[in-house]
Amino acid sequence: MSKVLWQPPLVRQQNANITRFIARVCEKYNIKVKNYADLYRWSIDYPEDFWKLFWDFAQIKAANKGTITVLDVDKIPGAKWFPEAHLNYAQNLLGNSDKNQCAILFKSENGYKQQLSYAELNASVSRLAQALRGNGVTQGDRVAAVLPNLPETIIAMLATSSIGAVWSSCSPDFGVDGIIDRFSQINPKVLFVSDGYYFNGRQYQRSDQVKPLLKAIPSIQQVVMIPFLQKEATLTENQQTLWQDYIADYSADEPIAYTQTAFNDPLFILFSSGTTGPPKCIVHGVGGTLLQHMKEHLLHVDVHPGDRLFYYTTCGWMMWNWLASGLASGATLVLYDGSPLYPTPQALFDLIDDYKINIFGISAKYIDVIKKSGIKPKKTHNLCSLQTILSTGSPLVPEGFDYVYEAIKSDVCLSSISGGSDIISCFVLGCPILPVRQGEIQCRGLAMKVDVYNDSGQSIRKKKGELVCTASFPSMPIGFWNDPEQRKYQAAYFDKYPGAWWHGDYVELTENDGMIIYGRSDAVLNPGGVRIGTAEIYRQVDQLEEVMESLVVGQQYRGDCRIILFVVLGNGLTLTEQITTKIKKRIRHNASPHHVPAIIQQVTDIPRTKSGKIVELAVRDIINGRSVKNIHALANPEALKQFSEIKN
Repeated sequence: MSKVLWQPPLVRQQNANITRFIARVCEKYNIKVKNYADLYRWSIDYPEDFWKLFWDFAQIKAANKGTITVLDVDKIPGAKWFPEAHLNYAQNLLGNSDKNQCAILFKSENGYKQQLSYAELNASVSRLAQALRGNGVTQGDRVAAVLPNLPETIIAMLATSSIGAVWSSCSPDFGVDGIIDRFSQINPKVLFVSDGYYFNGRQYQRSDQVKPLLKAIPSIQQVVMIPFLQKEATLTENQQTLWQDYIADYSADEPIAYTQTAFNDPLFILFSSGTTGPPKCIVHGVGGTLLQHMKEHLLHVDVHPGDRLFYYTTCGWMMWNWLASGLASGATLVLYDGSPLYPTPQALFDLIDDYKINIFGISAKYIDVIKKSGIKPKKTHNLCSLQTILSTGSPLVPEGFDYVYEAIKSDVCLSSISGGSDIISCFVLGCPILPVRQGEIQCRGLAMKVDVYNDSGQSIRKKKGELVCTASFPSMPIGFWNDPEQRKYQAAYFDKYPGAWWHGDYVELTENDGMIIYGRSDAVLNPGGVRIGTAEIYRQVDQLEEVMESLVVGQQYRGDCRIILFVVLGNGLTLTEQITTKIKKRIRHNASPHHVPAIIQQVTDIPRTKSGKIVELAVRDIINGRSVKNIHALANPEALKQFSEIKN
């Protein structure tokens, strides 16, 4: 039984949105729901009733809801949620709050700050939407962006979706080839860019990206430049205009003309990481995205109007889309652009105190980094506003849970969450009325019929297996772009276990009904036929003070799989026999002899994606003699050179 680290206070349980929702369920359906387990069971047994009631609870704004909640509910894929409904995503984000309330607080690492009320946000969206319409953008057109995490990025996305057009974005640290790989597949009509960005105390100029992008993507008719590094950015092409000039002729007093789209019309196009082939273009629908995000914000994260919601993210990661949807619940979004560790590792904790952040979202890797830095924000910061910490991106190890409660804040709901761009949301996440247990994600998401399968497709519990979802849900992708017969979509998620969504995570459903994630199942190690999740090794290695970071992969060797561990050491250390022995001893003692690497090798850097996830598969391909596709999809492709030669 995992140790309980936090129990929700009674007053928090009483005031939680989910408590009100439970009361609504009991009243509407005349049933007894005593706790989260009861609510979850009801939500997966009666998904139509759940989503129909939640629509009303969330006060979704729509031209019409329709009388049908779902068609072909038993088909996965194939179910159609709210097939008669028409609504607009941006209208739901902009119409739920006091116009005088703060909508966005922004800070850049260089100290630049900006603040927008909901009234100011509405006015800015109106002007830009008028400009886009004047540019010929209509429902279904694609609008793309290569932008930092700015207020203008939120404005551009909302203006795009208000028209019924489709938004897609990536961050400006992508190289030209990586941008072309993505946007050339979707043929955008308008492209938003910035002149550059700040990171770790440096300026990065990006104006020179425009010309090659226009050459490679002929569908782009207009480029809108946002000056971020300097007030007067240099325009290099005839198709370029500055943001302020683009909207200059349009009135802020003009009400936004919201285009009502079908529930299952496209809203966002997200991309897979593209490290094992061309990035997949994952298309997400208007209604499914809105409903799912509001469910997670209201019921799982417990967002209330006026709460200040922060997630450290770039515009190339689905957490940016998830964060933006917080406006629909009346939150104030806190945006930050730059390094989370600049000018000091305490930079984001300064942000919590300065902006009175209530919900603080970061990556598990960030928690590990600040833990190793030795800082204890509990002693240096107030943090009185902080109610919830969200963690995602990779598994949060038990020691990471301990660090949060020992060094950051003892009275906080630590919600480890996991899902992905594939569903633009979460399969497993937190709950404000459940305890937090060491090393466990609190619960499965409401109305998400999540299970764990063994290789034979049998449901298992308290054993490691594959994360699956065995029933349809509204935020399943519409499909992939340019995949009219849905062959790629079918192959990606449904071929392994017909009738169930296979997510590719190696997990365990615990006796507490929580979830432990051991890593990606395609990266699972298999020495001597024993399946080992990579997170099991990271948990041990990353606790050593000498090791700053690590990456573990399997190499085919003499008819078996041998484990190879790469480590980045701190303080100018060199990997000695003594350190190697210490690493192996810890792994053997705390995991098993099967977990002990055959080879441990020192490297200076670990390759990762633009969103900060380590790239195990690319390294595995290299050490197994296979080429790595789309190296430019990596944030630091130069790091791969160290892995090309492995000693025998």
